[in-house]
Amino acid sequence: MIIVLIGYMASGKSTIGKRLAKKLNYNFIDLDDLIESKENASVSEVFKSKGEIYFRKQEALYLREQLQSKEDIILSVGGGTPCYSNNMDAILGAENVKSVYLKASIPTLIEKLMKKKATRPLIAHIETEEAMGEFIGKHLFERAYYYNQANVKVSIDGRSKKEVTKDVFDSLF
Repeated sequence: MIIVLIGYMASGKSTIGKRLAKKLNYNFIDLDDLIESKENASVSEVFKSKGEIYFRKQEALYLREQLQSKEDIILSVGGGTPCYSNNMDAILGAENVKSVYLKASIPTLIEKLMKKKATRPLIAHIETEEAMGEFIGKHLFERAYYYNQANVKVSIDGRSKKEVTKDVFDSLF
């Protein structure tokens, strides 16, 4: 089985994905890491040098390659991945694939992202919690249509990594 984790940045896709992969003895693949490996450049470098259109085409290509895998994998995708190139349709239409939306409230995301903004170019310029909330709210409004199509939705608000991992596992098996 392939389990695809979707959700906004800092919702725990990589963290929960790694924990779930260990629990299930599946391989863990982070789509952004895979893109960086294939492109020999960081995601932000690919955006800068080749543009977003090129990045989204490559992202869609590598996503579809993974969706055809015969291995058991946990695949963590970028926050925007489900929203472009009919990627959510590809995820939902693929055989032996389940999607999980790790859902976080705006206050939870503000708290997490204010601590991590130095390592995230997309939000590094945001100074205040209020501005961060507006930025996140706009994105979540645009992306909710895609995120909410996931086979399973799990809230991360106020919950430990262990609890979220167990909830994802219990929802799938």
